[in-house]
Amino acid sequence: MLNKRGHALKSKYNISFSDSDQTPTGSTVSRKRPLPRSGFTPQSSSNAGLNTSSNNKTPASRLLNNSSFNKTPASRLLNNSSFNKTPVSRLANSSRTPGSKYTPGGGRRTPGTRDAPTSVALPDTTVVVAVVQGRGHAKCDIGVASIDLKCASLILSQFSDSATYVKTLTKLNILQPVEIIFPNTVAEGNTQSELYKLVSEATTCPITTVQRKYFNEALGLQYVRHLSSDAIDDVIVKDKYYCLAAAGALLKYVEFVQNTVFAGGSLPVKFTVFDKCTMIDATTASLLELVCNAQDSKCQETLFGYLNRTRTSGGAKLLRCSILEPPCDLDTIILRHDCIEELLGNEELFTNLESVLSRFVDIDTTISLLVQVPKQETVKTAENRILHIICLKHLLELVHPLGNAIKDSKNHLFKTMFEALQDDRFAQMKAKVDEVIHEDTYYQKGALHLTTQKCFAVKPHLNGMLDVARRAYSELIDDVAQIVKDLAQKYSLPLKTGFTTTRGFYITLSSKSIPELPTVFVKVVKTRNGITCTTGELIKLNDRINESLTDIYLMTNEVTKGLLQEVYPMLGCLYKLSECTSLLDMVLSFASLCTLSDCVRPEFADSLALRDSIHPILAKCNSVEAIPNDVFASAASNFNIITGPNMSGKSTYIKQIALIQIMAQVGCFVPASYASLKLINSIFSRIGSDDDIETNASTFTLEMREMGYILDNVTDDSLVIIDELGRGTGLEEGAALCFAISEYILNKAAPLVFFVTHFTELEKLEEVYPNVVNYHFKVDYALDPASTDTNTSSVERINFLRKLTKGPSPDTNYGIKLAKLSAMPDSVTQEAEEISRELEEADSNQWKKKEEHQDTGDTGDSSCVDGAGLDTTLDSLDGDRRNSIINLADRVVTAVQSGFNETELARFLGQLQRQTIYRDLHEGS
Repeated sequence: MLNKRGHALKSKYNISFSDSDQTPTGSTVSRKRPLPRSGFTPQSSSNAGLNTSSNNKTPASRLLNNSSFNKTPASRLLNNSSFNKTPVSRLANSSRTPGSKYTPGGGRRTPGTRDAPTSVALPDTTVVVAVVQGRGHAKCDIGVASIDLKCASLILSQFSDSATYVKTLTKLNILQPVEIIFPNTVAEGNTQSELYKLVSEATTCPITTVQRKYFNEALGLQYVRHLSSDAIDDVIVKDKYYCLAAAGALLKYVEFVQNTVFAGGSLPVKFTVFDKCTMIDATTASLLELVCNAQDSKCQETLFGYLNRTRTSGGAKLLRCSILEPPCDLDTIILRHDCIEELLGNEELFTNLESVLSRFVDIDTTISLLVQVPKQETVKTAENRILHIICLKHLLELVHPLGNAIKDSKNHLFKTMFEALQDDRFAQMKAKVDEVIHEDTYYQKGALHLTTQKCFAVKPHLNGMLDVARRAYSELIDDVAQIVKDLAQKYSLPLKTGFTTTRGFYITLSSKSIPELPTVFVKVVKTRNGITCTTGELIKLNDRINESLTDIYLMTNEVTKGLLQEVYPMLGCLYKLSECTSLLDMVLSFASLCTLSDCVRPEFADSLALRDSIHPILAKCNSVEAIPNDVFASAASNFNIITGPNMSGKSTYIKQIALIQIMAQVGCFVPASYASLKLINSIFSRIGSDDDIETNASTFTLEMREMGYILDNVTDDSLVIIDELGRGTGLEEGAALCFAISEYILNKAAPLVFFVTHFTELEKLEEVYPNVVNYHFKVDYALDPASTDTNTSSVERINFLRKLTKGPSPDTNYGIKLAKLSAMPDSVTQEAEEISRELEEADSNQWKKKEEHQDTGDTGDSSCVDGAGLDTTLDSLDGDRRNSIINLADRVVTAVQSGFNETELARFLGQLQRQTIYRDLHEGS
């Protein structure tokens, strides 16, 4: 068997083993970050762990009822004030890698948790994913298997993707894997499959290829049946060839790399589909700042940061997944909305849930580490197993309070959770644990506290040698306390005892004014709070204490191994507990948000209507005032063109619409006075003007790629937001492309589209298509009171109202007006004004010549109305009506001169007639 160093070397090069070992072979294509290895050792931190109640704050002597341990020296040390500020122990496994650390009840802070002290940060991901695709005509059939090593859950997905593999890329963006496994056939020689290329470009995590033979559906099914905590129905796995094949390769690969196997019947296996989820691609998720701020990855100003007031790591993970993949099942959304309403109306239910959930440790990580069976027993694995047993005991003690908190609820979802918590296996498992673990054992923060809990976790008299070892440990602790006391009396110094797991017991002095310590004190270190040191005798005692702890942990491990064998068949109920607490925590987070801000329960209909809606992230920023705006879009007005000056709020407005849509479908109330939304199954965006050096793509190239993806995948149930498309090329070409893309969307489907542009030519679409509506953001210009000139040169100040107004934008040359307010020299802006007027005049003259040419053209029809009569008739109409007739005449003339045959011409004119009649009726109503 390879050691850990051997595993690290093998993972960098070709992996090749005998078939009898059934271990994957392959090569690592890209390795930028190592895969987390086995032993996700619990690690304590000063801001992590349980929020224990006041009755838990007892001396360590209360851990045992045996009189021989009632006055342990550890209790005297714990009562010492110096331990109130003891650095927390780092019980880290030497093989731990980034992403594998575990802190019960907490983790590394992520965006969105800085000013929410009760919220839990999203922990580092430990997901490994295997992906396989079909061959030939089935190359778009994808199988994905993922396992979260920290949460011990296996998720399988099989679906049919498009040629751009958008579903696969979206799935990987949600999972955020630390490593992706492909069959080696995707990159043979110099040829690479299209899926492999796209995944390589879209992710920075390592991609490893293994031999195709390990992607075996029979092996995968065997694994799934053996590890699943519930019985697998043949109907569920029928025709799931690809995801089962991915599962076979994934589990064998993880077993090899992790050097850890899972206990049989201990993993929840879930089959997921895309049908009931809203698809949000990775680019859109990044541009909308759903989980990560675009400017600063540590900043909390994201949608996740706005919504995250969770108290458990499971609730934070569920919230993140829901934001990136919102449900589009109406029943699920309504159930969550009902839960929020009941929480807001029932203060006792809200308070009780908040109190119970804040005491939970990380359930998923605890289960994961309990079901992992190390191939080699060490002192560290024994120590970790004891800690996990302590966490398991604490979880089981919280099941009953959690059930009592929701038992009187009238909500169907709460009732379902209450029934799940009445599983008999909880009581059976608790009884088994209580037979071995002392009733006063609980998780505590602090290195010495936690060490004492682990030493005295097992009840006395179960193992005679263990009792002797613990008595010897207590005597050593007595000796430490006595040594420090004697030194303090001998040298008349205010000595106190400190402890860390890495250093052991040491001596602390709170004063820095001592000129020189006696020579008996060694390893003297000056810190911010004082001086730390030790003595030779104390160092020897620490060695003896470590030896004693080793004996205690190994003997305790022998007792707890038998306990785990008895509870393994009952661990399946803990997965139900994890799901219940995560969902309750997320819904409670939504309710907490509603108590702090003005939100309304959204309705769902066939149209989008928002009154006084605000941008949710801007609402969180105290330095920015969020201006409320109305939104309306329906089947009769689904294509909205938005114009206006720079900085008037156009981009913020369309992002606000998408964020509110996501909030509503996640199950949260939204920041508005009224909200009615359409159920959306996909959200697309084209925002920004950045290039991509890595793929050698310019700004314009990226724009066209993203728009091509949108045009291929847009449907009637999509939401599309486009911001200033076509800026990466010339003015005429950009306007022409925007016009053509808009018409393509209008003719292909009827999604909800919000198109922000500076190309005023697009406003003419409203005259042709009845479902196009023009909006603009109004701006007020403050003029010099001493001047009556309304020219741009007299503008002193621009007041951005940031209010949406219906109709085309009346502002012209607003870019120059903004430039005048900056540090731009006056000569530059004045010359820009002159050039702009000249260009406008030249453009106007060109159109006039074109119209005169069309009016004087020989049509061969003597009954045609003369130009003067037509001009007189048109002058009598209002501007909009006149423009519509002119535009209609241009289209008819163009159609006649285009060379259409009679059938094609009749079809075109009939369609044009219907559009004109519909628009007239719409305007008349």
